[in-house]
Amino acid sequence: MGFPDRIERTVEIAHPPAKVWAALTTAEGLGTWFGNQATIDLRPGGDAEMKWDNGHKANMRVERVEEPEIFGFTWQIYGLPDDDPRRTYVEFTLEPVGAGTRLTVVESGFSQLPDEAHRVAFEGNTKGWAAELGELIEYLDAA
Repeated sequence: MGFPDRIERTVEIAHPPAKVWAALTTAEGLGTWFGNQATIDLRPGGDAEMKWDNGHKANMRVERVEEPEIFGFTWQIYGLPDDDPRRTYVEFTLEPVGAGTRLTVVESGFSQLPDEAHRVAFEGNTKGWAAELGELIEYLDAA
């Protein structure tokens, strides 16, 4: 297929990696900037869930934890039914830059989808990551 398989975004954050790591990997952090409520079992194979006030929820499985540099999980694909077994993989990489952090998020696995499902998921998550990373920065700046 000629579809793009991955979304990649990098942002420079004016906070140290430890603070960014906590925002990405704790229920308090995820439940503030990403969702409205969250739970997380921070170990490979652990479950995580985020809920939004509008009733939407995301079930995740923690895949990779290399504190304080790499956090990865799989989750449901936007636009597919909740019981669809296909998932995408999201990986956050944190790199110290001066007193701050360069954060890169890569979400991959979109090429497994047929045309219309790919378009919906890829476009939705491309917009979503732009918004969510902005919310992460706002959360860190306010903390």
